[in-house]
Amino acid sequence: MIPMRNVLIIGSGCAGNTAAIYTARANLKPLVVSGHDAGGQLSLTTLVENFPGFPEGINGPTLVENIKQQAQNFGAEYLHGAVLDADFSARPFRLNVEGEWIETRTVIIASGASARWLGLPSEQKLIGHGVSSCATCDGFFYRGKKIMVIGGGDSAMEEAHFLTRFGSEVTLVHRREEFRASKIVLDRARQNPKIKFLLNTVVEEVKDVEKNLVTGVRLRDVKTGKVWEQDVDGFFLAIGHIPNTAVFRGQIETDPDGYIVSQGGARTNISGVFHAGDVQDRVYRQAITAAGAGCMAAIEVERYLEAEGH
Repeated sequence: MIPMRNVLIIGSGCAGNTAAIYTARANLKPLVVSGHDAGGQLSLTTLVENFPGFPEGINGPTLVENIKQQAQNFGAEYLHGAVLDADFSARPFRLNVEGEWIETRTVIIASGASARWLGLPSEQKLIGHGVSSCATCDGFFYRGKKIMVIGGGDSAMEEAHFLTRFGSEVTLVHRREEFRASKIVLDRARQNPKIKFLLNTVVEEVKDVEKNLVTGVRLRDVKTGKVWEQDVDGFFLAIGHIPNTAVFRGQIETDPDGYIVSQGGARTNISGVFHAGDVQDRVYRQAITAAGAGCMAAIEVERYLEAEGH
């Protein structure tokens, strides 16, 4: 039986690990449940050049592991596995981690949001090697190169527009004739001479797994059945994210897409349960903003427990 915790942190990306540093330094002895995707989105990236303090950049998995080790140095404990169930109906809160129930006075939900992928085997094998779900993170690496963006909503248009700063050309591929994007965002993309549109088109394969590098794609026109290949250096998915909140539905207030609705600061609708990072942030989704959110949640936990006399 795991003893009662002062704070249980769900997630081990930048948000969760930063929250662990702050709560550990406050002598709250946090327990971090790492989740099935330990390390979060950073574990899927290679070089991170926009995290402050690393002039030459740093490998994504290395960065998140360094933050974890920093938290452990202050006494944070890590438990491998995922939260399968949660009961926030009474204090102390109870969470089921891989079949074992753990009681805790406070919770920080930093379980992140997972990018939607096409699900192609070739795509999955090339994540971090030319396949990306974050233009802000990886666009810089494709200066003067051919870039492809998949999607039809506002995010796809905005990412395509952003990537024209770097790429020699940007091809936006959408499986339908009509876009979900708002008119103003769509018009802006259409007016950009660097963006080309491929409608009624789907991706069948991303090449080249054997080279461990994106070199092109195989495309198919869904109306005519025509199949062809096109050279591409960078392949960006912009078909949305799925916040990892399903286990908390019905207890934690979320918006229709599953993102936690903030009650100000790092607070959720349940007193003593806090949020941090991409699980609530559908706008910025950066390592540095997630780390800042982890700091905010930790400080709120510390003050909350102090007010209760713990």
